[in-house]
Amino acid sequence: MEIENELPGIKKNVLLQNYTTFRIGGKAKYFFLAKNKKDLIRAILVAKKFKLPLFVLGGGSNLLVADEGFKGLIIKMQNAKFKMQNENSKCKIFCEAGTPLSLIVSKAVKKNLMGLEWAAGIPGAVGGAIYGNAGAFGRTMKDTVKSVEVFDTKTEKVKILKDKDCKFSYRDSIFKKNKNLIILSAIFQLKKGKKSEIKKKIKENLHHRKERQPLNFPSAGSVFKNPLGFSAGELIDKCGLKGKRVGNVKISEKHANFIVNLGKGKAEDVIKLIKLIKREVKKKFSVTLEEEIQYVGL
Repeated sequence: MEIENELPGIKKNVLLQNYTTFRIGGKAKYFFLAKNKKDLIRAILVAKKFKLPLFVLGGGSNLLVADEGFKGLIIKMQNAKFKMQNENSKCKIFCEAGTPLSLIVSKAVKKNLMGLEWAAGIPGAVGGAIYGNAGAFGRTMKDTVKSVEVFDTKTEKVKILKDKDCKFSYRDSIFKKNKNLIILSAIFQLKKGKKSEIKKKIKENLHHRKERQPLNFPSAGSVFKNPLGFSAGELIDKCGLKGKRVGNVKISEKHANFIVNLGKGKAEDVIKLIKLIKREVKKKFSVTLEEEIQYVGL
């Protein structure tokens, strides 16, 4: 049976660079937009039935997609159902995995809710942010996530994981280790605060990003995790690598932990820069840098 009959709306040979913040990447053999949880689960089961490699795509940040693309099925999440429930001084927010992080931040401000100020300006969707335990300014997803709804591709069942079951740690979670757990939705818990203070903190954070990050070029965000006791950006800078260019990509002069796409950048050139950075930092500081970005099709 043809895959098109099993999954109406599926597309072939879709260019993935249009769906990532890096603006890099070849074509997906198959591509499907999941508008809700049911769509997402159906697409996962079809990929399993046809024995296709599978990748679930959210906001497309923190990703490097191969120039050759992806030989399986990319599911682009558009499931963004969202609701809030007040409980005295706290508020629970239910949101599906495809909800943009920026939407939750703006809704939280309107409702005088604090706890996500650090996420202002971070691209991407809820699912990816939970997957990598995204964070900034000393805060992470772990601080506000109460539970996560997942679909287990092995058992083909939906289950709820409490915050402690998610095994959050620095830029890590159970979802990175167990690829069979696909994030469907999550519940956040935020506290009531003063709107003026929340807005002030967000303004400060956005200013900090603008001053220190190369926001005028496509990038995947921070390329490397900060090693214990070090800043990856500072180590790369001290190796004299700021501004180093390969093809149409370069290490940003503004922040050395960012590789930027100058236009028509290639994944193979990003890989060359990543290898160079790791080699030089290891040689100079005896520190092994570990990638924060995810590879797709590589």
